[in-house]
Amino acid sequence: MKIRLARGGSKKRPHYSIVAADSRYARDGRFLEKLGTYNPLLAKDDERRVIMDIDRIKHWLAQGAQPTDRVSRFLEAAEVLPKKERANLKKAEPGKKATERAAERAAKAEAAAAPAEATAEE
Repeated sequence: MKIRLARGGSKKRPHYSIVAADSRYARDGRFLEKLGTYNPLLAKDDERRVIMDIDRIKHWLAQGAQPTDRVSRFLEAAEVLPKKERANLKKAEPGKKATERAAERAAKAEAAAAPAEATAEE
């Protein structure tokens, strides 16, 4: 059992339902119960962005349902689940070779700028 998001809405206009579903069912397919909604297009401080039936979610959690990562973040914000530490992955940092290429480019630019400065001083 999973408590997860089921996507609805049209192209470029997502709207999600928070549902309790068997993990073998399709993402947008069959589910056992609708537990709330999530509208990512609304402002982050809007109370209508995430609407959940907390009592039913607690019921499904007691039955052994596992929330997905996104739903668990909603539940942590609603103080239903305790906050857990997450790995701060450094996916956005460039790799070793890209870092070396950037350093080489910076060195070349610095070397090209040095003679130009010398002629400007004279």
